[in-house]
This record gives sequence, structure tokens and C-alpha cells, in this order.
Amino acid sequence: MCGIVGIVGKAAVNQSIYDALTVLQHRGQDAAGIVTCEAGRLYLRKSEGLVRDVFHTRHMLNLKGRMGVGHVRYPTAGESSTAEAQPFYVNSPYGIVLAHNGNLTNTDQLKHELFQDGLRHVNTDSDSEVLLNVLAHELQSLGKVSIGPEDVFAAVAKLHKRCTGGYAVVAMITGVGIIGFRDPFGIRPIVFGSRDTADGPEYIIASESVAIDVLGFELERDIAPGEVVFISEQGEVHTRQCAERPQLSPCIFELVYMARPDSIMDGVSVHRARMRMGDALAAKISREWPNHDIDVVIPIPDTARTAAMELAHGLGVDYREGFIKNRYIPRTFIMPGQAMRRKSVRQKLNAIDLEFSGRNVLLVDDSIVRGTTSSQIIQMARESGANRVYMASAAPPVCYPNVYGIDMPTGEELVAHGRSVDEVCELLGADKLIYQDLSDLVECARKGNPLIEHFDLSCFNGEYVAGDVSQGYLNHVESLRSDEAKAKRAAVSNSLQDLHTSAGATADAR
Repeated sequence: MCGIVGIVGKAAVNQSIYDALTVLQHRGQDAAGIVTCEAGRLYLRKSEGLVRDVFHTRHMLNLKGRMGVGHVRYPTAGESSTAEAQPFYVNSPYGIVLAHNGNLTNTDQLKHELFQDGLRHVNTDSDSEVLLNVLAHELQSLGKVSIGPEDVFAAVAKLHKRCTGGYAVVAMITGVGIIGFRDPFGIRPIVFGSRDTADGPEYIIASESVAIDVLGFELERDIAPGEVVFISEQGEVHTRQCAERPQLSPCIFELVYMARPDSIMDGVSVHRARMRMGDALAAKISREWPNHDIDVVIPIPDTARTAAMELAHGLGVDYREGFIKNRYIPRTFIMPGQAMRRKSVRQKLNAIDLEFSGRNVLLVDDSIVRGTTSSQIIQMARESGANRVYMASAAPPVCYPNVYGIDMPTGEELVAHGRSVDEVCELLGADKLIYQDLSDLVECARKGNPLIEHFDLSCFNGEYVAGDVSQGYLNHVESLRSDEAKAKRAAVSNSLQDLHTSAGATADAR
């Protein structure tokens, strides 16, 4: 999960891209980057950290031009380093910059093909760099000095045939324009919008509609699965369906957790979908536990608030805010490493004892993935004097890895994998655990847009809509994404850094 944005304007776009990235910060907190274009030259700033920390006044002044792209990064398999920060750049052909949200599932095959067919070298472990080089290779194979919309459509059509997985992309071709496109299943979200100015229309492509709203653009629509939107440097818009068999199957976890509640995705209001999730949970509890003794419903901030409020209303019990959140701690779900997540839960949340003391409390979260956060929060509730602590999840049990751009690790690190609800409940330390039914979750999402026939539900049911996911591939993902693998890479990186520091100190001593 990452955040991407591209703007073609009539004035400098650096501030608008910066503002869009701050709105999309929830999609990635590891690194941020912006590339702008002016008079055939590219200007880049990217580094590790939050948007506000990466870009200072001196950087903004150097980001010249009326066209540019930006990215906030959330790592899955790759390392947390500036080398992995996006946008990525390749000089041939034309000079292309790319920002990507998602994950390719045939990266190794593509790397091999790129070297064999185009002698292209990929310098990082990022599949985004692979995607960039595939696009560059297909454009270069056209053999043209200058290109137009038809050439862009032809190149992306070939890319769709070669790349499998989930991807939403914003790319910029130096002096030509900006491209936005989406995988043939529309797994990852991407939208585009426009606004009128005195000098003419300006256009934006972004991960979520909230970035479009905040900047004063009007939402045009979602980019369709397999579709390409090309916006020339002069502000001319061209669109084309470039996939042979597109089928809209958006990731339902975006509605559960990833997206901001004020976004609209594929015609579905995230806020309203979460309200319906709360209603469905209340109906399940009333049906299966009619004589419940719940005194109060308390959300685990922030994503679960909407569902919890509707759940409390449906059950006719009090809704209370029981946790105060430290706004300066990033989202624990997307933190690298289990040890850091455990430490951050206590730093992020603090309980209000008065809301728990002597009560039977129903805690509501958007989902339960590793169980790290849930078990600690349940313990916090007990320490604050709760009589009994129940837990409800607005999502079904997360049992399978996500391979399309969300860092849900292999089964062994998912608390519900291979366990019954009662076993998970005991492991978390709750008195009772209630999960959303998968059919209810799908209905909550589809009610916002009945035209969506399919969702990617892979983390819940193990069915990967884009195909090409074998057990061998899942084992490969485990070797890259597990906390143990990440810890080993971090240790190697730290050792190399220490060695470099030591060598520098020795040289200084000489």
C-alpha cells in the first residue's frame, strides 16, 4: 500500500503535490518523493520519513515545473531505505519517472526478461523499478524519436500482457505528459480529476478521491481496470481501455482499513461502507448472542470508530471513547517488525480508566491481522478495571497473505491462520470474540455500488483474483516479508553501515 499522485497544471505544481501527499500520508509513512519537470529537465527530492520531514523550503524551491508526480511509500518486501523510495527514474527512452502502488507477482520472471531482451539492469529489490523498466522497454521498442497518445496506449497494452498482480501507476515522460493506469482487475485504487483556472484546466491523478477534494479539484471518475489516462504537458486528456479482458475486482481491505473514510472508491463511500459493517455486526450479535451483557462499546481508534458507533446504536448500548491516541505515532499495522509494533501500541494508545471500570466492554476494531495490537489493548482494558472484555472485528478472520501490495505476512504470522475463533479468542485474552461474516462484508461493500460483481477477498478466503499465485510463490513471499527475514536484512544493513562508519573513522585518523 502506497500513495501516488500526478498533476499537470498551468502553474508550479510542487506545493499541490506536497499537499496531496500529506493527505495520502496514511497510505505510507516510510518514505516520500516528488519529481517535477520543467523545460525538459527533471527535479527530484526523495528520502525516508514523513512528508513534512522530507521536504523543506530549499527542496520545494528546487522542484520546478508545471508537471510532476509524488509518492509516499509503505514497504512490503523491500527494505526501509532511501534507495527504495519512489518515484523511480530511467533515462532511456525519453526520461521516464514512475510511482507505483501495489505488487507484481511475476517480478523475478520480468527481471530475467528485461535483462535478456533489453539488457536492462534493475538496481533495487523493488517491483516498482521492474514495472518502470517494462514500461520503458515497451516504449523504446516503438523506435520513435517522439511519441503521442497512441504510442502510450500501445506500450501499456503490452505491459498489461506481461505484468501480473495488482498495480496502480502514475508515470511521467519528460516533456510529453503524465500517464495513469490500473491493472486489469482494478485491485488497487486510482482516480482522476480536474479543475478550471484562469489559464485553462488542470488535471490530477491520485490514489484516493480525498486528495482531489482537498486540493479543490473535481472528481471525474475512477480509472477503470486496464484503462490508461494520458494527459499531455499541454493539458490534453486521452483515455483508452488497454486490457483484453478487464474485470473490476477491487481490494475490499481498502474499505475495511486502508482508505480514508472521506474517500470514494469505485463509487463506494468508505464512510458509508464502514457504517454498514457496524450495522451487520450488530445484527450478528443480536442474532447469535441475544442475551448479551455488553455495557459499553468502545472503538480502537481511528479506523474502527464509524463501525463501532453504528454497532452501539444497533445494539442499543452506550458508545464511549475509551482510548486517547498519540497522533505522533505512525499506524502500527504498517510498521516494519513485530518488536516495533509491540512497543508502539503502548505508546500510541492510553486508556481512560473511568470508561472501563466495572463494565463489560465490547472493543471494536476494523480487523485483526497479527493480533499484536488486539492482545495488548485487551490487556490495557483489563488493567483499567473492565469486568469483562469482549472483542469484535468489522472484518472476517484474516487467514491468508495479501500479495497485491498490502504487507500481510505469511500464514504463520496471521493470528487467525489455522485457528478457530475460540482459539484466537483465547490467544488474544478476550472473554468473547465476534468476527464479521465474509458474506456480510461483501454485501456492505457492494451496496455502495451494485455494479461491482467481484472483490479481491484473498486475505480472507485465499482466492487470488489475478491468478498466478502458487504455493511456491507464497513461500517466496514469506522469505521476503516475514519479520524474521526483515530483521536479517536490517542486521546486514546495520553491519554494513557500521563497517562504513568504522572505515571512515580509520581514514580520518590517518
